[in-house]
Amino acid sequence: MSSIAIKVGHMTAKQDPTTSGSRTARGGLTSPEAPWPVRILNRKIGDWISKLGSVWVEGQLTQMKQTRYWTFLTLLDVEAEMSIELIAKNHVITSLPTPLSHGDRVIVLGKPNYSVSRGQLKLSITDIRPVGIGELLARIEQLRKLLAAEGLLAPERKKPLPVLPQRIGLITGRGSAAERDVISIAQERWPAVNIRTLNPPVQGASAVPEVKEALTILDRDPTVDVIIVARGGGSVEDLLPFSDESLVRHVSTLRTPIVSAIGHETDNPVLDDVADLRAATPTDAAKRVVIDMATELEGIRDCRQRGQQALFRWLDYERNRLNDLRQRPVMADPMTPINRHAEEVARDASSIRRNITLLLERANAEIAHLRGQVSALGPSATLARGYSIVQVQRPGEESEVATSIDQTPPGSQLRIRLNDGSIVAATMSTSPAQ
Repeated sequence: MSSIAIKVGHMTAKQDPTTSGSRTARGGLTSPEAPWPVRILNRKIGDWISKLGSVWVEGQLTQMKQTRYWTFLTLLDVEAEMSIELIAKNHVITSLPTPLSHGDRVIVLGKPNYSVSRGQLKLSITDIRPVGIGELLARIEQLRKLLAAEGLLAPERKKPLPVLPQRIGLITGRGSAAERDVISIAQERWPAVNIRTLNPPVQGASAVPEVKEALTILDRDPTVDVIIVARGGGSVEDLLPFSDESLVRHVSTLRTPIVSAIGHETDNPVLDDVADLRAATPTDAAKRVVIDMATELEGIRDCRQRGQQALFRWLDYERNRLNDLRQRPVMADPMTPINRHAEEVARDASSIRRNITLLLERANAEIAHLRGQVSALGPSATLARGYSIVQVQRPGEESEVATSIDQTPPGSQLRIRLNDGSIVAATMSTSPAQ
């Protein structure tokens, strides 16, 4: 196979720049007199690489850069100082159950892609899968999404913790640092705290069934008001029992509030999401479940003091109000308004009497005037001046006042009424007025 000479940049002294283009190699053969231009070389390399199919490649991610549509990564060989650039559409990366990070070990499916313009080789990937710890994390994240879809992680399912639990159930490894931390912190905060401890294995194949059994025992104990599941830190593999599906589903069925205190603050098994409360550490769990007696006593003293102060302020306020009321004129002489109203009543009564007397006098005067008019116009006064009233009496009929001589023909019986009595007479004769 003949060698390939590439001339880029400067030319040799014997080369004529005006004829370099006419000396291009034909038939794929090159020589110092007939070299390939860079463009031909890149095109031929690109044509050859484009014929390659997709391959699965394993490595470790070292760099990540994301743009609007594409994500650029660097895949490093786990044993040798070799790497290759990766390019993928954003949805390939964002569809992963767990986000990728620096140092993750992955397997990618990609097709070699050679840039003719830049002479760069990249692997265009269409699938990426975590391996090792990354695969475990992906399965855990998948389980977490499944439980969330079923509503087992909903906040409304979380049961409140008792303010002062009668008894605390503790599930942790025998003689572990987590057990010592929980018990010592709880007793320090509340010396009279009552803790029932069960020590199933918290790691290994038997951890899941025995932890479930311990949870069932404590949940059936009517004296246990809250259960703490505690374990110290460890690797992802060590904490896998607390991401077991059967265990977390069993926890979701318990009536007793569950506090998860697994690993360190950065650890996040699925039990943390299903439990009623997630504590960052076993120490944090003891602080959240057991109240601090010293703090509570201080709070009680503070409340008592503030209550006394508020009561004294209220008493002082009411006392000042009473003093102000007593210093008012109405309180200095309580009879003053009564006397004032009595004077008003007396004044009104006198005015009423005066008005009534005046009205009676006016009425008496009017009665006397009317009486005089009646007396002047009445028949008695007329009779007293010498006049009389003549009435015609007929048998079986009432007397009739005679106003015409036609009513008293001769022989008629008459009754003549005078001022001091009456006269009975008969008509002798009548004569008309002249």
